[in-house]
Amino acid sequence: MGSWDIKRMNREIIRQQLVGQKPLTIRTSDGKEFPVPHPEFVLVGRHNIVIEDENGLLDIIDPLHVVSIRPGSRRKTHKLAA
Repeated sequence: MGSWDIKRMNREIIRQQLVGQKPLTIRTSDGKEFPVPHPEFVLVGRHNIVIEDENGLLDIIDPLHVVSIRPGSRRKTHKLAA
């Protein structure tokens, strides 16, 4: 099985995990976590996965590096008073 076949299989698994989800978190092999407010913020392409955050910034990752997709919640960040 070639690298292309593995990527294609991993993309299909990722697509399946996005169906019906609400907020979720995608974790990559380097330990980074990408909070996703809704599956519509994720584009699964032929060679990459694009994740848009709530500010419109894009992260482009290789589907082979996605190690988990788990349900998440919208996290609100609170600034500490100085």
